[in-house]
Amino acid sequence: MTRGPASDIAPEAEPLGFDAHDHGHCVKTALTAAEAHCAENGLRFTPVRRAALEILLGEHRAMGAYDLLDRLHAAGFGAQPPVAYRALDFLVANGFAHKIERLNAFIACAHPGASHAPAFLICRNCDAVAETHSAGASGGTLGQAAKATGFQIERTVIEALGLCPGCAEKADA
Repeated sequence: MTRGPASDIAPEAEPLGFDAHDHGHCVKTALTAAEAHCAENGLRFTPVRRAALEILLGEHRAMGAYDLLDRLHAAGFGAQPPVAYRALDFLVANGFAHKIERLNAFIACAHPGASHAPAFLICRNCDAVAETHSAGASGGTLGQAAKATGFQIERTVIEALGLCPGCAEKADA
């Protein structure tokens, strides 16, 4: 489950990332949520952390740590890998980014501040990623199976591989 600022608002079931939307608004909303979360919890939202989040928010594709590092370096930050990894660790730990295990890459959270169990739809052609809501560990078949066996799920990662609408349309043409 993603941790972020306190919120009982469940994210919409609609995935973001494949549909057109007001991208400027979603960037502003996520940055505002990150700033508020850090202020409320006494965390430092350093310039490099903010820049890393802005870079991730600028994409709807997962970015590898070294791609992020290159962009951070171009923005005037250090060129050593810990610069990117520390920023990413902070963003993931505080619910502002997610790690896409299949790609060994990171994406900004589409629902900052909401407690949720995300699932990721990954385009195998263009690597676009859309985040949507899943039943998570507590619901669904996996949660029931775990409960029946006495297993306690601590973390789930749900990633589906396929074609985004744009790539599917090109494949059909």
